Amino acid sequence: MSTTTPSAAIDAPRGLAGVIVAETAVSDVRGAEGLLQYRDRSAIELAEAADFEDAWQLLVTGEDPTDASRGAFARRIQAARTRCADDVAAAVDAVSAATPEVMAGLAAVWSLLAARRGIRPLYDLTADERLIDAIELAASTPVIVGALWRRRNGQQPLPPLSGRGLVADYLHQVTGTVADAESEAALTAYLISVMDHGFNASTFTARVIASTGADAASCLVGALGALTGPLHGGAPSRALDGLDAVGTAERIEPWIRGELAAGRRLMGFGHAVYRTSDPRAELMKRIAKRRGGARVELALRFEETAERLLAAAKPGRALHTNVEFWAALVMEQCGLPRSMFTPTFAFARTIGWTAHILEQSADPKIIRPSARYVGPPVRVRAA
Repeated sequence: MSTTTPSAAIDAPRGLAGVIVAETAVSDVRGAEGLLQYRDRSAIELAEAADFEDAWQLLVTGEDPTDASRGAFARRIQAARTRCADDVAAAVDAVSAATPEVMAGLAAVWSLLAARRGIRPLYDLTADERLIDAIELAASTPVIVGALWRRRNGQQPLPPLSGRGLVADYLHQVTGTVADAESEAALTAYLISVMDHGFNASTFTARVIASTGADAASCLVGALGALTGPLHGGAPSRALDGLDAVGTAERIEPWIRGELAAGRRLMGFGHAVYRTSDPRAELMKRIAKRRGGARVELALRFEETAERLLAAAKPGRALHTNVEFWAALVMEQCGLPRSMFTPTFAFARTIGWTAHILEQSADPKIIRPSARYVGPPVRVRAA
């Protein structure tokens, strides 16, 4: 019999901050250093130079793409899209009639797609069968999101662009126009930079579900639910609200002072992990500045003022812009509507989720933590 008392057994910090719950070879976030890596590569260097599909291959398979493996992985993606095409179309038709919301629709389509495709529990599959399901679900995601968006706006999905990759196809579906090379490169950099980010709330959710042996689609639906929270993936569009509210440079400081005095959070500032600047935000800022414009100049002034006032109001806390602030500017520059910022984030993060699902499914141990009961004692029945 264990002699450990409940109070001695659990002294975990709120939100499990800093608690190591598993080992992973997928990604690493070192907040004090401002470093993010995927496998053995800098995520920022990948985002600046790699194709979306190459970064996907690295994260999900652990293989550094070569000329031979790159072609083979591209064929796997195309085959997955072809296999799922009819089932995706049928599921999108069914879901679009029930909800106009893209995020809710994505969760529903994943579930319907899993049923139509006969996707089985991870527990019953071989490693290669799990990889097939992971690629199939991830490859279908931008198609689903784009189709849901177009149906929401009374439009039919567009056919894939000849000779272009997933990112160009996605921009084509959402904006209705063929993206220029600069927009495609900018969105590719964003998507790669947010593919994965350690054991964030949605990734941990996916891993908990995967540890039960459930099917991959169920893991993704659970992760997506976590991502919809405003404190996680639901904030990119809100990061632009401040710019809209101030309108002009001279109104920036009074507006921010008012927000801080009212105790309201400045969306797009601060991060749970980084104690220095968010490297993804720095990348997005560089990309936004290359295009320039009055909107970017306003954002630069807003950032400088907000960081100065936050440092004075909350001394000792490193509250810099996070990826959401500058990513919102980049997505806006690429022509994406604000309501599609979070679904676009989900499209990218699906790659990281599937990588973690595959890694977790190789471990037969279910994730089952304990809790400290702090309620009233059992009532003693009167004699």
